[in-house]
Amino acid sequence: MTKSPLPYKMRAAQVISFNELYKVHEISVPSELAPHDLLIKVAVASLCHTDSMVSSGAMGTPLPCTGSHEGAGTVVATGTSVTQFAVGDRVMAGILYDACGTCAECTGGPHASACPQYCQNTGGFLGITRHGFFAEYARVDARQTARLPRSVSFLTAAPLACAGVTVYRGIVLAGVGKGEWIAVVGSGGGLGHLGVKFAKAMGLNVVGIDARDEGLELTRLCGADVTIDARIGMEEVVEAVRACTGNERVKATLNVSDAKESAALACAVTKMHGTMIQLAQPDGVVIPFHELILRDIRVRGSAVANLSEARDMLQLVAEHGITVQTSSFQGLGEIEKLVELAHSGKMKGKGVVIMDQEQIDREKNIKAAL
Repeated sequence: MTKSPLPYKMRAAQVISFNELYKVHEISVPSELAPHDLLIKVAVASLCHTDSMVSSGAMGTPLPCTGSHEGAGTVVATGTSVTQFAVGDRVMAGILYDACGTCAECTGGPHASACPQYCQNTGGFLGITRHGFFAEYARVDARQTARLPRSVSFLTAAPLACAGVTVYRGIVLAGVGKGEWIAVVGSGGGLGHLGVKFAKAMGLNVVGIDARDEGLELTRLCGADVTIDARIGMEEVVEAVRACTGNERVKATLNVSDAKESAALACAVTKMHGTMIQLAQPDGVVIPFHELILRDIRVRGSAVANLSEARDMLQLVAEHGITVQTSSFQGLGEIEKLVELAHSGKMKGKGVVIMDQEQIDREKNIKAAL
């Protein structure tokens, strides 16, 4: 173990008791680093739907636990085996910590890519079973961390660490080619608006479906070819999709909404033998039998992504100048306001906490000098 050069206290927002507000208080900065660890000074931490599941106890989280599994910042210390990063590197940190590296999920196979996020022998998940990014410093796994392209800001990178990579991998798994149609149910939310932007950058035709005025507005702003209000009714939504796809419906659909009927809707707008990728995490996923049996809709679940996919996503973001729609809050003192907004249903895009304004300002100055 390597001793951290920063053995002092830091402010953090932690789940102390389930179904209670975060407690913002001082805790110790991680004082030791395992060989593959990085210690980062957190610039931006993002709030995700899963954070509410952690707070409710649904994820079996050991307490106390520092919240947020979406973070970006600057490396301030490295473990003894780290060779790919140096102090001062700007990074997006992954949720996964210490996958075993030897199981089938970690190594993949001749017909499958490695998916260490499904490893059953990990050291845990940041912000879920290990301390996360609602803190001034965070200990992360270098093997699950990506260096940020110069043009990608901390404010964009933090939400990409989970929401971004999750929806990006969903598009990859959907197997939709350039010029073909994909739909996103929940297109104006945190994951959904990124799905629209990524799909357009990849040359796909996009139908965005949402049931909130804010979500529909954001869907349009993100460049969806067609935007449909789910509140008009399922049959009407299907007819609208038929009208823009030559009566075929879409080749694949991403469902990022946890609304009760969203999975059924996602299947209904998908053409026969097509694929529905379930990314949302409701208590139950309800799909009528005729979608699965009589129309042969293939349903596949997915969670986050491997490091290679994360790097590909960041490259896409850099090449196309993609940014994340955020509602920003300054410091942990405003975390209750962030959570309140998230629960109100009025959130546009992703809610983030700026943990270190100096890093944000430094980043702006560097870009201004280019």
